[in-house]
Order: sequence, then C-alpha cells, then structure tokens
Amino acid sequence: MTERPTLRLAVLKGDGIGPEVVDSAVEVLSVAAKRNSLDLDLVDLPIGLQAYNKMGRTLPPETLEGMKKCDGWILGPLASGTYPKDDKDYPMASGKIRKAFDLFANIRPIRSLVGDENEKIDLVIVRENTEDFYPDRNLFKGYGEFWPDENTVFSLRVVTRKACRRIAETAFRLAASRGIKKQVTAVHKANVLVEGDGLFLEEVRKMAMNFPTIQLDEGLVDSVGMQLVMAPETFDVLVTTNLFGDILSDVAAGTVGGLGLAPSLNSGERYAMAQAVHGSAPDIAGKQLANPTAEILSTAMLLHWLYSKNGPAQTEKTALDIEKATISSLETEDRSKLTVDLGGKTSTQEFTMRIVANLEKMDP
Repeated sequence: MTERPTLRLAVLKGDGIGPEVVDSAVEVLSVAAKRNSLDLDLVDLPIGLQAYNKMGRTLPPETLEGMKKCDGWILGPLASGTYPKDDKDYPMASGKIRKAFDLFANIRPIRSLVGDENEKIDLVIVRENTEDFYPDRNLFKGYGEFWPDENTVFSLRVVTRKACRRIAETAFRLAASRGIKKQVTAVHKANVLVEGDGLFLEEVRKMAMNFPTIQLDEGLVDSVGMQLVMAPETFDVLVTTNLFGDILSDVAAGTVGGLGLAPSLNSGERYAMAQAVHGSAPDIAGKQLANPTAEILSTAMLLHWLYSKNGPAQTEKTALDIEKATISSLETEDRSKLTVDLGGKTSTQEFTMRIVANLEKMDP
C-alpha cells in the first residue's frame, strides 16, 4: 500500500484580519487536500501582537525554529510599524523572516477575476525582496536608517549584483513558463538612481541574453505606474527592485478590484511563504468583512512552489482545485454574493463556505 504524502505547514495568523483570512485559507486548503488524498500537518506558530503579549517579542526565536521544521508557511498580515518600540523585532517581523530565510523573490500576480472589466489583465510583478531601501533587511547586522542629528535622517540603499542577477533569472524563467506574451519589463529609475538601478539594469540585460525567446522591455517606474493604470493588459512579467515592486503591485491591484484579490509568494531556494499583499486592516478586524481571496490564492501559490521542488502530484492538483473553486466563486452576476470590498454583502466565512461548496461539487 502506497503511503499517503503529508505536507507539514506552519500557520502564522498575524494581526488584525489575519486570523480571519488565514482561517479561511486553511479551511479551503484542508478540504482541497482531503479530496486529493494529501495529508496535512498544520503547525500553529505565534507571531505579531499575539506573540508579543505572550512572549515579549513579535517574532520569537521559537517561531523561527518551528518554521525551519516545516515544508512551507502561511502568513497572515502583520501590523508592521505599529508594534511597541521595546519589541526586539520592531518594526517588521515579516521582513526579518524574508531576510532570515533568504526569501529573495516576491511573486505578485495581478489577474482579472471579477466582472467583465479589464478582462485581459494577466501580469506578474517580480519584486526583489531582501535589500534596497528597506532598512530592516539591507544590512547583515544593524538598521539602514540613521539620525546624524535630530533634524536629519539618512536612509541607506543597498543593491547587490547577486540579488539583481537572481531576481532577473526568476522573472525570465517565469515569463518563459507562462507562455502568454513572453515579455519581461525591467522597471527602474536609472536616470536618477544611476549607480544602483544602473547595476540592476546591467544584470537584467545580461540575463536576457540567456532567454532569446523572451522580449526585454525597460521602463521608468513613474511611466510604468501610469501605464499600469491606463493599459495594464500590455504587460506580462515586470521585474524590479524592492521598493518599486511594493508600490507598483498595489497600483496594479487597483486595476482588478483591489488588494483583496492580490496574492503573493515569498520564495527562495529552500523555503517559501504564502502571504497576501494586503495589510492587517485593524478597522475591520473581527467583523467578518475581510476578503479572504488573496490569502487563499497565496496558499495555492505555495502549493505550486512545493510541487516545483519535487513535491507529490497531489500538491499540484490541490493547488489547481483551490484556484478553480475560488475563481468560480467570484464569477457571479449576483454581486451580493461577493465580499464587501467588491460591492457585495457576503461575510468572510460565508464566502469561504461558497468556495468550499464549489470544491465539493467538482469532479475528483
């Protein structure tokens, strides 16, 4: 008798609406996995304000050790920047995770899922994830912002050839696998950030030589931002540095219905983490108003990644089932069946149950 495969996944619920959307993702994942004979070992690990209140810091060492023992992680949104100043992990636990486990690629797909507007939008923003202007992850030890006097702040930007090279390779490989436009757009500000973005462009251009079937375009970040609003359907894969990618992915999400529909995956060579693009939204926390779609689709992205790393076939099938059931739940002429952010009247849990019902109706 063949032994059933088991996935060991860490569940880190986060702050604000985090527990609600992560619970939804876990519920959908559990149903889909059971359908595909994939066993799950789900390990709850403390993070965020819950961890601070119990253990004195928002990312305890015990959590990091527990994560090392898992195949992948599902992370809810965190109240970054609002943690108590005596927290040793201030201001951003998620940034420390990305740095600690070298999750150098942040993959953020933007796709039309609701209604008939902007039907042709299907792009991916590939964001470098470990350096740039982000002060919590651009130094080996220490912090990348400085107060030389009480009226002045210096923010240190770090751009390395290694990071540029590997994020460029990630983008080109993704464009080759998608088979849509086979296009990579390098987004930069090299006319002003001459050295840093110049280095980034140099490595992207070098990488392009290894992918002759992929078209390389280049665009200034301000111009690309405008194009994302006016003609997002013209893009395929965009690759850029950390800060620009963070901003542009929110802009792009606005073209397809908002951050509630924006999943993402943080990945490296050995580890990957599902984490929706949106924040913790403390104003609606506990009210069942959050859209769980982004967290659910982020979890499917994690399963795809695990399958690509020699995971069992059930992993890929589970991911595809989650995506199919979620997308079909969004395809409705009755807007009341959608969550509030999409103009509907359906609660987080009700929408989750809609996805589960669609899962259960699908052929094996």
